[in-house]
Amino acid sequence: MDLATIIGIVSGFGLVFVSMATSKGGIGAFIDLPSVMIVFGGTIGATLINYPIREVLGVIKVAKNVFLQKTLQPDAMIERLIEMSKLSRREGILALEKTLKELSDPFLEKGVRLMVDGIEPGNLAKILQTELDYVAERHGLGAEIFTTMGNFAPAMGMVGTLIGLVQMLISMSDSSSIGPAMAVALITTFYGVILANLVFLPIAGKLKTRSSQELLVKELIISGVLSIQSGDNPRILEQKLHSYVSPVERRSLF
Repeated sequence: MDLATIIGIVSGFGLVFVSMATSKGGIGAFIDLPSVMIVFGGTIGATLINYPIREVLGVIKVAKNVFLQKTLQPDAMIERLIEMSKLSRREGILALEKTLKELSDPFLEKGVRLMVDGIEPGNLAKILQTELDYVAERHGLGAEIFTTMGNFAPAMGMVGTLIGLVQMLISMSDSSSIGPAMAVALITTFYGVILANLVFLPIAGKLKTRSSQELLVKELIISGVLSIQSGDNPRILEQKLHSYVSPVERRSLF
Protein backbone atom coordinates (compact mmCIF):
# COMPACT_ATOMS: atom_id res chain seq x y z
CA MET A 1 0.00 0.00 0.00
CA ASP A 2 1.11 3.57 -0.70
CA LEU A 3 1.52 5.24 2.69
CA ALA A 4 1.27 8.77 1.28
CA THR A 5 -2.12 8.03 -0.28
CA ILE A 6 -3.49 6.51 2.93
CA ILE A 7 -2.24 9.46 5.03
CA GLY A 8 -3.74 11.90 2.52
CA ILE A 9 -7.15 10.21 2.55
CA VAL A 10 -7.29 9.93 6.35
CA SER A 11 -6.11 13.48 6.99
CA GLY A 12 -8.14 15.09 4.20
CA PHE A 13 -11.49 13.42 4.80
CA GLY A 14 -10.89 13.12 8.56
CA LEU A 15 -10.45 16.84 9.10
CA VAL A 16 -13.46 17.62 6.89
CA PHE A 17 -15.69 15.21 8.81
CA VAL A 18 -14.46 16.55 12.15
CA SER A 19 -15.27 20.12 11.11
CA MET A 20 -18.69 18.98 9.90
CA ALA A 21 -19.43 17.06 13.09
CA THR A 22 -18.47 19.99 15.32
CA SER A 23 -20.58 22.48 13.38
CA LYS A 24 -23.92 23.69 14.69
CA GLY A 25 -26.08 21.34 12.62
CA GLY A 26 -23.75 18.33 12.86
CA ILE A 27 -23.08 15.91 10.02
CA GLY A 28 -26.81 15.53 9.38
CA ALA A 29 -26.97 19.11 8.11
CA PHE A 30 -24.59 18.19 5.29
CA ILE A 31 -26.52 15.16 4.07
CA ASP A 32 -28.96 15.71 1.22
CA LEU A 33 -29.91 12.87 -1.13
CA PRO A 34 -31.05 15.02 -4.11
CA SER A 35 -27.72 16.86 -3.99
CA VAL A 36 -25.85 13.56 -4.00
CA MET A 37 -27.86 12.41 -7.01
CA ILE A 38 -27.20 15.62 -8.92
CA VAL A 39 -23.44 15.68 -8.30
CA PHE A 40 -22.67 11.96 -8.59
CA GLY A 41 -25.18 11.25 -11.34
CA GLY A 42 -24.32 14.37 -13.30
CA THR A 43 -20.56 13.76 -13.08
CA ILE A 44 -20.86 10.12 -14.17
CA GLY A 45 -23.32 11.00 -16.93
CA ALA A 46 -21.13 13.79 -18.33
CA THR A 47 -18.09 11.51 -18.20
CA LEU A 48 -19.92 8.76 -20.10
CA ILE A 49 -20.89 11.31 -22.74
CA ASN A 50 -17.28 12.41 -23.03
CA TYR A 51 -15.65 8.93 -23.13
CA PRO A 52 -16.62 5.41 -24.28
CA ILE A 53 -18.11 3.30 -21.50
CA ARG A 54 -15.29 0.77 -21.83
CA GLU A 55 -12.71 3.44 -21.00
CA VAL A 56 -14.74 4.78 -18.07
CA LEU A 57 -15.13 1.31 -16.55
CA GLY A 58 -11.44 0.71 -17.11
CA VAL A 59 -10.44 3.55 -14.77
CA ILE A 60 -11.58 1.42 -11.82
CA LYS A 61 -8.69 -0.93 -12.54
CA VAL A 62 -6.36 2.00 -13.15
CA ALA A 63 -7.34 3.56 -9.80
CA LYS A 64 -5.77 0.61 -7.99
CA ASN A 65 -2.37 2.03 -8.91
CA VAL A 66 -3.06 4.91 -6.52
CA PHE A 67 -3.09 2.55 -3.55
CA LEU A 68 -0.70 -0.19 -4.69
CA GLN A 69 2.96 0.76 -5.01
CA LYS A 70 4.45 -1.75 -7.45
CA THR A 71 6.76 0.44 -9.52
CA LEU A 72 10.28 -0.99 -9.54
CA GLN A 73 12.81 1.59 -8.45
CA PRO A 74 15.43 2.66 -11.03
CA ASP A 75 18.40 1.71 -8.82
CA ALA A 76 17.10 -1.86 -8.45
CA MET A 77 16.58 -2.12 -12.21
CA ILE A 78 20.08 -0.74 -12.92
CA GLU A 79 21.56 -3.37 -10.60
CA ARG A 80 19.59 -6.14 -12.34
CA LEU A 81 20.71 -4.99 -15.81
CA ILE A 82 24.35 -4.81 -14.75
CA GLU A 83 24.16 -8.38 -13.41
CA MET A 84 22.70 -9.48 -16.74
CA SER A 85 25.45 -7.62 -18.59
CA LYS A 86 28.12 -9.46 -16.59
CA LEU A 87 26.44 -12.80 -17.31
CA SER A 88 26.13 -12.00 -21.00
CA ARG A 89 29.79 -11.05 -21.37
CA ARG A 90 30.89 -14.11 -19.40
CA GLU A 91 28.67 -16.80 -20.95
CA GLY A 92 27.06 -15.17 -23.98
CA ILE A 93 23.64 -13.63 -24.65
CA LEU A 94 21.94 -17.04 -24.80
CA ALA A 95 22.84 -17.53 -21.14
CA LEU A 96 20.29 -14.85 -20.29
CA GLU A 97 17.49 -17.25 -21.18
CA LYS A 98 17.84 -18.97 -17.82
CA THR A 99 17.15 -15.67 -16.04
CA LEU A 100 13.73 -15.20 -17.67
CA LYS A 101 11.87 -17.07 -14.92
CA GLU A 102 13.43 -14.81 -12.31
CA LEU A 103 12.25 -11.57 -13.93
CA SER A 104 9.20 -9.96 -12.31
CA ASP A 105 8.91 -7.10 -14.81
CA PRO A 106 7.06 -8.20 -18.00
CA PHE A 107 8.64 -5.41 -20.04
CA LEU A 108 12.17 -6.47 -19.09
CA GLU A 109 11.26 -10.10 -19.71
CA LYS A 110 10.03 -9.22 -23.20
CA GLY A 111 13.21 -7.29 -23.97
CA VAL A 112 15.46 -10.13 -22.81
CA ARG A 113 13.42 -12.70 -24.73
CA LEU A 114 13.68 -10.68 -27.94
CA MET A 115 17.41 -10.28 -27.37
CA VAL A 116 17.87 -14.03 -26.80
CA ASP A 117 15.82 -14.77 -29.93
CA GLY A 118 18.36 -12.80 -31.95
CA ILE A 119 16.18 -9.84 -32.98
CA GLU A 120 18.26 -7.11 -34.58
CA PRO A 121 18.93 -4.06 -32.36
CA GLY A 122 16.94 -1.72 -34.60
CA ASN A 123 13.85 -3.92 -34.62
CA LEU A 124 14.20 -4.67 -30.91
CA ALA A 125 14.32 -0.98 -30.06
CA LYS A 126 11.33 -0.29 -32.31
CA ILE A 127 9.23 -3.05 -30.70
CA LEU A 128 9.97 -1.94 -27.14
CA GLN A 129 9.53 1.75 -27.95
CA THR A 130 6.15 1.08 -29.56
CA GLU A 131 4.98 -0.77 -26.46
CA LEU A 132 6.30 2.06 -24.30
CA ASP A 133 4.33 4.60 -26.33
CA TYR A 134 1.09 2.63 -25.94
CA VAL A 135 1.67 2.24 -22.19
CA ALA A 136 2.10 6.01 -21.92
CA GLU A 137 -1.09 6.52 -23.91
CA ARG A 138 -3.11 4.16 -21.67
CA HIS A 139 -1.79 5.75 -18.50
CA GLY A 140 -2.46 9.22 -19.85
CA LEU A 141 -6.06 8.32 -20.66
CA GLY A 142 -6.71 7.08 -17.11
CA ALA A 143 -5.37 10.31 -15.58
CA GLU A 144 -7.26 12.35 -18.16
CA ILE A 145 -10.60 10.72 -17.26
CA PHE A 146 -10.13 11.48 -13.56
CA THR A 147 -9.12 15.05 -14.40
CA THR A 148 -12.27 15.40 -16.49
CA MET A 149 -14.39 14.07 -13.63
CA GLY A 150 -12.68 16.56 -11.34
CA ASN A 151 -13.72 19.35 -13.72
CA PHE A 152 -17.30 18.11 -14.05
CA ALA A 153 -18.00 17.61 -10.33
CA PRO A 154 -17.89 21.32 -9.30
CA ALA A 155 -19.92 22.20 -12.39
CA MET A 156 -22.59 19.69 -11.40
CA GLY A 157 -22.47 21.18 -7.90
CA MET A 158 -23.25 24.59 -9.39
CA VAL A 159 -26.15 23.08 -11.33
CA GLY A 160 -27.58 21.74 -8.08
CA THR A 161 -27.07 25.12 -6.44
CA LEU A 162 -28.98 26.84 -9.24
CA ILE A 163 -31.82 24.34 -8.88
CA GLY A 164 -31.90 25.04 -5.14
CA LEU A 165 -31.90 28.79 -5.71
CA VAL A 166 -34.83 28.52 -8.11
CA GLN A 167 -36.78 26.55 -5.51
CA MET A 168 -35.83 29.11 -2.87
CA LEU A 169 -37.05 32.01 -5.00
CA ILE A 170 -40.34 30.23 -5.61
CA SER A 171 -40.93 30.02 -1.85
CA MET A 172 -39.85 33.61 -1.06
CA SER A 173 -43.27 34.31 0.47
CA ASP A 174 -42.33 32.01 3.36
CA SER A 175 -39.36 33.73 5.01
CA SER A 176 -38.75 30.81 7.38
CA SER A 177 -37.91 28.48 4.49
CA ILE A 178 -35.32 30.74 2.84
CA GLY A 179 -32.46 29.81 5.19
CA PRO A 180 -32.84 26.00 4.94
CA ALA A 181 -33.40 26.22 1.18
CA MET A 182 -30.21 28.25 0.76
CA ALA A 183 -28.26 25.73 2.86
CA VAL A 184 -29.49 22.83 0.72
CA ALA A 185 -28.63 24.78 -2.44
CA LEU A 186 -25.05 25.27 -1.28
CA ILE A 187 -24.59 21.62 -0.25
CA THR A 188 -24.40 20.52 -3.90
CA THR A 189 -21.50 22.91 -4.50
CA PHE A 190 -19.87 21.52 -1.35
CA TYR A 191 -20.22 17.95 -2.68
CA GLY A 192 -18.77 18.91 -6.05
CA VAL A 193 -15.76 20.70 -4.55
CA ILE A 194 -15.03 17.82 -2.14
CA LEU A 195 -15.24 15.20 -4.90
CA ALA A 196 -13.03 17.22 -7.24
CA ASN A 197 -10.33 18.27 -4.77
CA LEU A 198 -10.19 15.27 -2.45
CA VAL A 199 -10.94 12.42 -4.88
CA PHE A 200 -10.76 12.95 -8.64
CA LEU A 201 -7.95 15.49 -9.09
CA PRO A 202 -5.63 13.93 -6.47
CA ILE A 203 -6.12 10.52 -8.10
CA ALA A 204 -5.29 12.02 -11.50
CA GLY A 205 -2.16 13.62 -10.06
CA LYS A 206 -0.98 10.39 -8.41
CA LEU A 207 -1.59 8.43 -11.64
CA LYS A 208 0.52 10.93 -13.59
CA THR A 209 3.34 10.58 -11.05
CA ARG A 210 3.18 6.78 -11.11
CA SER A 211 3.09 6.80 -14.90
CA SER A 212 6.19 9.00 -15.18
CA GLN A 213 8.05 6.70 -12.74
CA GLU A 214 7.08 3.57 -14.66
CA LEU A 215 7.93 5.08 -18.03
CA LEU A 216 11.34 6.14 -16.72
CA VAL A 217 12.11 2.56 -15.68
CA LYS A 218 10.93 1.26 -19.06
CA GLU A 219 13.14 3.73 -20.93
CA LEU A 220 16.01 2.62 -18.72
CA ILE A 221 15.26 -1.01 -19.63
CA ILE A 222 15.31 -0.26 -23.36
CA SER A 223 18.70 1.45 -23.05
CA GLY A 224 20.06 -1.36 -20.88
CA VAL A 225 18.87 -4.17 -23.14
CA LEU A 226 20.33 -2.52 -26.24
CA SER A 227 23.60 -1.93 -24.42
CA ILE A 228 23.79 -5.56 -23.30
CA GLN A 229 23.03 -6.72 -26.83
CA SER A 230 25.84 -4.58 -28.22
CA GLY A 231 28.27 -6.09 -25.68
CA ASP A 232 29.06 -2.93 -23.70
CA ASN A 233 31.27 -3.21 -20.66
CA PRO A 234 29.18 -3.31 -17.42
CA ARG A 235 30.93 -0.17 -16.20
CA ILE A 236 29.95 1.67 -19.38
CA LEU A 237 26.40 0.32 -19.03
CA GLU A 238 26.21 1.66 -15.49
CA GLN A 239 27.30 5.12 -16.62
CA LYS A 240 24.67 5.08 -19.37
CA LEU A 241 21.88 4.06 -17.00
CA HIS A 242 22.92 6.54 -14.32
CA SER A 243 22.04 9.33 -16.74
CA TYR A 244 18.36 8.41 -16.17
CA VAL A 245 18.44 9.14 -12.44
CA SER A 246 19.45 12.11 -10.31
CA PRO A 247 23.01 12.25 -8.89
CA VAL A 248 21.66 11.63 -5.38
CA GLU A 249 20.19 8.28 -6.47
CA ARG A 250 23.30 7.01 -8.26
CA ARG A 251 25.02 4.10 -6.54
CA SER A 252 27.98 2.49 -8.28
CA LEU A 253 28.37 -1.27 -8.08
CA PHE A 254 32.05 -1.07 -8.96
